[in-house]
Amino acid sequence: MKVTDGRSADARRRSERSRLAILESATELVREVGYEKMTIEAIAARAGVGKQTIYRWWPSKGAVLFDSFVAMNENGAELAALPDTGDIESDLKAVLAATVDELNDPLYDVPMRALNTAISNDEALAAQYEEWLETPMREVKRRRLQAAQDAGQLSPAVDLDIAIDLIWGPLLNRWLQRSGPLNSTYTNRIVDSVLDGIRAR
Repeated sequence: MKVTDGRSADARRRSERSRLAILESATELVREVGYEKMTIEAIAARAGVGKQTIYRWWPSKGAVLFDSFVAMNENGAELAALPDTGDIESDLKAVLAATVDELNDPLYDVPMRALNTAISNDEALAAQYEEWLETPMREVKRRRLQAAQDAGQLSPAVDLDIAIDLIWGPLLNRWLQRSGPLNSTYTNRIVDSVLDGIRAR
Protein backbone atom coordinates (compact mmCIF):
# COMPACT_ATOMS: atom_id res chain seq x y z
CA MET A 1 0.00 0.00 0.00
CA LYS A 2 2.79 2.40 0.92
CA VAL A 3 4.64 1.53 -2.28
CA THR A 4 1.55 2.29 -4.34
CA ASP A 5 0.98 5.58 -2.51
CA GLY A 6 4.61 6.54 -3.08
CA ARG A 7 4.38 5.82 -6.78
CA SER A 8 1.16 7.82 -6.99
CA ALA A 9 2.78 10.76 -5.24
CA ASP A 10 5.77 10.59 -7.58
CA ALA A 11 3.46 10.50 -10.59
CA ARG A 12 1.57 13.54 -9.32
CA ARG A 13 4.80 15.45 -8.78
CA ARG A 14 5.99 14.55 -12.29
CA SER A 15 2.67 15.59 -13.76
CA GLU A 16 2.78 18.91 -11.92
CA ARG A 17 6.35 19.55 -13.06
CA SER A 18 5.33 18.78 -16.64
CA ARG A 19 2.27 21.03 -16.39
CA LEU A 20 4.31 23.96 -15.07
CA ALA A 21 6.99 23.41 -17.72
CA ILE A 22 4.33 23.49 -20.44
CA LEU A 23 2.79 26.71 -19.12
CA GLU A 24 6.18 28.38 -18.80
CA SER A 25 7.17 27.25 -22.30
CA ALA A 26 3.95 28.64 -23.78
CA THR A 27 4.57 32.01 -22.14
CA GLU A 28 8.17 32.13 -23.35
CA LEU A 29 7.32 31.09 -26.89
CA VAL A 30 4.49 33.55 -27.36
CA ARG A 31 6.84 36.35 -26.34
CA GLU A 32 9.53 35.12 -28.71
CA VAL A 33 7.61 34.18 -31.85
CA GLY A 34 4.04 35.47 -31.37
CA TYR A 35 0.77 33.58 -31.13
CA GLU A 36 0.42 32.70 -34.81
CA LYS A 37 3.81 30.99 -35.01
CA MET A 38 3.55 29.28 -31.64
CA THR A 39 2.66 25.60 -32.03
CA ILE A 40 1.81 22.71 -29.73
CA GLU A 41 4.87 20.89 -31.10
CA ALA A 42 7.13 23.81 -30.16
CA ILE A 43 5.64 24.04 -26.67
CA ALA A 44 6.11 20.30 -26.17
CA ALA A 45 9.71 20.38 -27.39
CA ARG A 46 10.66 23.23 -25.10
CA ALA A 47 8.87 21.70 -22.11
CA GLY A 48 10.48 18.33 -22.74
CA VAL A 49 7.20 16.44 -23.06
CA GLY A 50 5.32 14.68 -25.84
CA LYS A 51 2.63 16.68 -27.58
CA GLN A 52 0.12 13.99 -26.58
CA THR A 53 0.74 15.08 -22.97
CA ILE A 54 -0.39 18.59 -23.86
CA TYR A 55 -3.45 17.37 -25.72
CA ARG A 56 -4.38 15.23 -22.74
CA TRP A 57 -4.77 18.39 -20.65
CA TRP A 58 -5.63 21.11 -23.19
CA PRO A 59 -7.59 21.09 -26.46
CA SER A 60 -5.62 23.88 -28.17
CA LYS A 61 -2.65 26.20 -27.89
CA GLY A 62 -5.09 28.97 -26.94
CA ALA A 63 -6.22 26.94 -23.94
CA VAL A 64 -2.59 26.40 -22.90
CA LEU A 65 -1.94 30.13 -23.20
CA PHE A 66 -5.03 30.92 -21.14
CA ASP A 67 -3.87 28.69 -18.30
CA SER A 68 -0.35 30.13 -18.51
CA PHE A 69 -1.83 33.62 -18.19
CA VAL A 70 -3.88 32.56 -15.16
CA ALA A 71 -0.79 30.95 -13.62
CA MET A 72 1.24 34.08 -14.30
CA ASN A 73 -1.32 36.04 -12.29
CA GLU A 74 -0.74 34.28 -8.98
CA ASN A 75 -2.10 30.92 -10.10
CA GLY A 76 -5.66 32.17 -10.33
CA ALA A 77 -5.70 33.49 -6.77
CA GLU A 78 -8.83 35.28 -5.69
CA LEU A 79 -8.93 38.81 -7.04
CA ALA A 80 -8.25 41.48 -4.45
CA ALA A 81 -10.75 44.24 -3.83
CA LEU A 82 -10.02 47.61 -5.40
CA PRO A 83 -8.61 50.20 -2.98
CA ASP A 84 -11.22 52.06 -0.95
CA THR A 85 -9.84 55.18 0.71
CA GLY A 86 -13.25 56.82 0.67
CA ASP A 87 -12.26 58.92 -2.36
CA ILE A 88 -13.58 57.26 -5.51
CA GLU A 89 -11.74 59.66 -7.83
CA SER A 90 -8.35 59.04 -6.23
CA ASP A 91 -8.94 55.28 -6.06
CA LEU A 92 -9.96 54.97 -9.71
CA LYS A 93 -6.99 57.03 -10.86
CA ALA A 94 -4.64 54.81 -8.86
CA VAL A 95 -6.20 51.61 -10.23
CA LEU A 96 -6.07 52.78 -13.85
CA ALA A 97 -2.48 54.00 -13.45
CA ALA A 98 -1.51 50.55 -12.16
CA THR A 99 -3.37 48.97 -15.09
CA VAL A 100 -1.41 51.14 -17.51
CA ASP A 101 1.87 50.01 -15.93
CA GLU A 102 0.84 46.39 -16.43
CA LEU A 103 -0.32 46.89 -20.01
CA ASN A 104 2.93 48.66 -20.87
CA ASP A 105 5.04 45.87 -19.35
CA PRO A 106 6.27 43.54 -22.15
CA LEU A 107 6.06 40.60 -19.75
CA TYR A 108 2.28 41.05 -19.69
CA ASP A 109 1.57 42.95 -22.90
CA VAL A 110 2.60 40.20 -25.34
CA PRO A 111 0.81 37.28 -23.62
CA MET A 112 -2.33 39.39 -23.10
CA ARG A 113 -2.45 40.40 -26.76
CA ALA A 114 -1.96 36.77 -27.76
CA LEU A 115 -4.74 35.74 -25.40
CA ASN A 116 -7.07 38.31 -26.98
CA THR A 117 -6.27 36.84 -30.40
CA ALA A 118 -7.01 33.32 -29.14
CA ILE A 119 -10.29 34.37 -27.52
CA SER A 120 -11.51 36.14 -30.65
CA ASN A 121 -11.20 32.87 -32.61
CA ASP A 122 -12.39 30.35 -30.03
CA GLU A 123 -15.90 30.54 -28.56
CA ALA A 124 -15.18 27.92 -25.89
CA LEU A 125 -12.06 29.77 -24.77
CA ALA A 126 -13.98 33.05 -24.76
CA ALA A 127 -16.61 31.50 -22.50
CA GLN A 128 -13.89 30.19 -20.18
CA TYR A 129 -12.27 33.63 -20.04
CA GLU A 130 -15.66 35.19 -19.28
CA GLU A 131 -16.28 32.76 -16.41
CA TRP A 132 -12.82 32.65 -14.85
CA LEU A 133 -11.56 36.21 -15.33
CA GLU A 134 -13.91 38.75 -16.88
CA THR A 135 -16.94 38.14 -14.65
CA PRO A 136 -14.96 38.05 -11.37
CA MET A 137 -13.04 41.17 -12.39
CA ARG A 138 -16.25 43.03 -13.22
CA GLU A 139 -17.69 42.04 -9.85
CA VAL A 140 -14.65 43.48 -8.06
CA LYS A 141 -15.06 46.74 -9.97
CA ARG A 142 -18.79 46.78 -9.37
CA ARG A 143 -18.37 46.37 -5.60
CA ARG A 144 -16.08 49.42 -5.44
CA LEU A 145 -18.48 51.56 -7.46
CA GLN A 146 -21.39 50.29 -5.37
CA ALA A 147 -19.58 51.40 -2.22
CA ALA A 148 -19.10 54.86 -3.73
CA GLN A 149 -22.76 54.95 -4.72
CA ASP A 150 -23.85 53.88 -1.23
CA ALA A 151 -21.64 56.63 0.23
CA GLY A 152 -23.45 59.22 -1.88
CA GLN A 153 -20.47 59.91 -4.17
CA LEU A 154 -22.17 58.60 -7.30
CA SER A 155 -25.69 59.28 -8.49
CA PRO A 156 -28.17 56.61 -7.36
CA ALA A 157 -29.48 56.54 -10.94
CA VAL A 158 -26.15 55.37 -12.38
CA ASP A 159 -26.07 51.91 -14.00
CA LEU A 160 -22.88 50.55 -12.49
CA ASP A 161 -22.26 48.02 -15.27
CA ILE A 162 -22.33 50.82 -17.84
CA ALA A 163 -20.08 52.90 -15.59
CA ILE A 164 -17.54 50.06 -15.62
CA ASP A 165 -17.57 50.04 -19.42
CA LEU A 166 -17.15 53.82 -19.52
CA ILE A 167 -14.19 53.78 -17.14
CA TRP A 168 -12.22 50.75 -18.35
CA GLY A 169 -13.40 50.51 -21.96
CA PRO A 170 -11.44 53.46 -23.42
CA LEU A 171 -8.24 52.30 -21.76
CA LEU A 172 -8.49 48.76 -23.10
CA ASN A 173 -9.53 49.98 -26.54
CA ARG A 174 -6.53 52.31 -26.79
CA TRP A 175 -4.25 49.46 -25.70
CA LEU A 176 -5.72 47.00 -28.20
CA GLN A 177 -5.73 49.46 -31.10
CA ARG A 178 -2.44 51.17 -30.19
CA SER A 179 -4.32 54.35 -30.99
CA GLY A 180 -2.46 56.78 -28.73
CA PRO A 181 -0.24 57.20 -25.68
CA LEU A 182 -1.11 54.92 -22.79
CA ASN A 183 -0.24 56.75 -19.59
CA SER A 184 -1.72 58.12 -16.38
CA THR A 185 -2.39 61.48 -18.01
CA TYR A 186 -4.85 59.76 -20.33
CA THR A 187 -6.42 57.60 -17.62
CA ASN A 188 -6.83 60.58 -15.29
CA ARG A 189 -8.77 62.31 -18.07
CA ILE A 190 -10.97 59.22 -18.41
CA VAL A 191 -11.78 59.25 -14.69
CA ASP A 192 -12.42 63.01 -14.64
CA SER A 193 -14.70 62.81 -17.69
CA VAL A 194 -16.71 59.81 -16.48
CA LEU A 195 -17.11 61.05 -12.91
CA ASP A 196 -18.22 64.44 -14.21
CA GLY A 197 -21.22 62.67 -15.67
CA ILE A 198 -22.04 60.19 -12.88
CA ARG A 199 -21.27 62.00 -9.63
CA ALA A 200 -24.09 62.66 -7.19
CA ARG A 201 -25.23 66.26 -7.52
